[in-house]
This record gives sequence, structure tokens and C-alpha cells, in this order.
Amino acid sequence: MNYRPGRIFLSAPHMGGHEKNYVLKAIEDNWVTTAGPNLAGLEHDICQHTNARHAVALSSGTAGLHLALRTLGVKAGDDVLCPTLTHVATANPILYVGATPVLIDSEPETWNMCPGALREAITTRQKQGKKIAAIMLVHLFGMPANLKEIMQVAEEFEIPVVEDAAHALGSRYSGHQVGTFGQAGVFSFDGNKIVTTSGGGALITGYEHLANEARTLAAQANDAAENPQYDQVGYNYRLSNISAGIGRGQMELLEMRVKQRRNIFAYYEQQLAPIENLAFQAESKVCFSNRWLTIILLPGEHQPASIKQALEEENIETRLLCKPLHLQPLFQNSPYFGDGLSERLYNRGLCLPSGSSLYEEELEKVSKVLKRLLEPS
Repeated sequence: MNYRPGRIFLSAPHMGGHEKNYVLKAIEDNWVTTAGPNLAGLEHDICQHTNARHAVALSSGTAGLHLALRTLGVKAGDDVLCPTLTHVATANPILYVGATPVLIDSEPETWNMCPGALREAITTRQKQGKKIAAIMLVHLFGMPANLKEIMQVAEEFEIPVVEDAAHALGSRYSGHQVGTFGQAGVFSFDGNKIVTTSGGGALITGYEHLANEARTLAAQANDAAENPQYDQVGYNYRLSNISAGIGRGQMELLEMRVKQRRNIFAYYEQQLAPIENLAFQAESKVCFSNRWLTIILLPGEHQPASIKQALEEENIETRLLCKPLHLQPLFQNSPYFGDGLSERLYNRGLCLPSGSSLYEEELEKVSKVLKRLLEPS
């Protein structure tokens, strides 16, 4: 982050005060390591909030996605289907295990993975003799994907599902926390997320054997014996007890933070309503988004990069939408299924300052500058 005076940030960390109590207790008790009571406490807090049976605290959300694929047995040469409109952190773990990312376009309602394109990809790749080992869906910017239809497709073809819920702690689909519908779900606790541990993440699952295997792999595949025997590659993906203490304090405030971010979305929606042809990421009747970030689609004559630069000159931080992965050099040879909607969203989309610590005066400034830039003179 660039801490310039008076800067309005996209999504700054928001401490509540109790975080330091957990951290200081850990220091006093000398639990300054990758073990300790804060880790077990954070995992318990996550399970309590999500109704997941098991949670494994980790060093990042990316680590969680990697371990989810490992525990599901995804191997080199397998296919893993994932959205093209997502951050590269979703697809990189597919490459870690040597699998092929098969990129699925967006659908207009949620902007997430299109169930129709998903079905087309599965039938096409299976006819080509490919093994589809997993579906990795994303709840982009906190908006739940179309879980009913996606899970129906997954069950029909008997393909396990990993939910990248990095943005979506506190988001619900039909009343249930996202991340709990597939075989595994993953949250990110990066510094800009709705709950942060400064850097970290968690894997949740309803399956004890998956949680146990993830925990083992995250600790260098150590079998906990006095003289460990190593028969597989492991990783140092453990979260520190200090960081977990920050997370415990943050979890106490999750419901409040969701409410604050949803209020920010509502403010922008009201203030920017007069701008012709401007649109927001819509929420269906079965979806409840934490509104981690408020996203707008600009009127067609305006370029997101130009508006971003103009806002930057006003000391306002914004972000472009993720460039679709099928347009990225790293994934240029990956199979892609869709009609280009993700590209059209990318060409119009802009992420607005949405942090729960924003003052009304700051929101007012963002809205006024946008109106000046977007309304006809």
C-alpha cells in the first residue's frame, strides 16, 4: 500500500482492537511459532461461523487451493475446470500439480462460472479422452456463484468441487456460507480481505480425511513420528500463532464488517444511480454477498484505465477487473469455453474503494469525482 496523506484506499485492513489481546497473550506465553492456542482457536471460530466440520489455518488462500487439489488426488495431465474471470492465484495451483487449467467463461447474472459453458467443457474434454479431476469455482468479489446449477453439473458427472471463496467469507447462498457446498472451500486472510491475519488463509471441508491430509501436507508431510518417515512431497504452509491471533480478533467483527461493506455498496448504488448506462454487480434472491468490493460497469464510452488514472490523480485507489486468464500469456494454450462475456466485463469494470474503515466524507468524495468524470458536461 502507498500510504500517502489523505489517500482513499481500495480495501485497507481494519483492526477492531481485540486483535492485540490475542497477539500479546501469545507473546507472553512464548507461543511465537507455527503452533499454539490461537491456531486452534481460529480454526474453531471459522467452523463456528461457517458450520464447516473442519478448518485448517494456512499461510495463504493459494496454499489452501493447492492443498485442496492435492488431497483430492489431482495429478499431472488431469483437467481442472476454473473460471477465466478470476485472479491468477486461482489457476496457479492447478499448474503447481501439473494439471491443465480449462477456462470457463462468465454468466451474466453473477459474473461467475457459467453452468452452460461448464457443461460444454466437460462433454467436449471427455470426448477428447481427458480426465476431469476437479471443478474449481470462484465467488468473485464476494458474489456467490450459481451454485445450484454448477453443483448439479458436478454431481451429474461425478466431479469434485473446490470453492475459491477467497473474497467471500460472510457470503451466503440459499442461507448457507459459500465454501461449504463442495468437497473443500478456501478463504483468504490477506491484508485487503474482509477478515485479515496480515497474510494467511484457511481450508474448510466436511471430510475429516481431507482435513487431516491437508494439515499433514502443510507441515512438510511430517507423519508426527519421533523419527519421521517421508513418502511424499510436503510444504511449509503453516500459519503462525501470532497471525492467527490477529484473525481471532477479526472474526469477532465479521458480521459488522459485512454490514459495513454492504452499506458502502448501497451508498454507491444510490449516489451513482443518475449516471446513465452505469451498472453494478447484481444480487439474486438466493445470493447474499459480503460486498467485499463494490464493482461498477462504466458507460460504454469510458475506458476503465482512464477513469482509474483520473481517480488516482485525486488520491483515490481503484482497481481494474481481473484480466481474463485466457488473455494472459501464461494461459494462452489453455482450453477456453465461452462467448467472450468475461472480456466485455473486463473492458467496462472498475473496483471502487470498499474498505469498512472508510468515512462517509471519503465515500462522498469518490462519488462526486465519479459523477464529474462520467456525467455528460
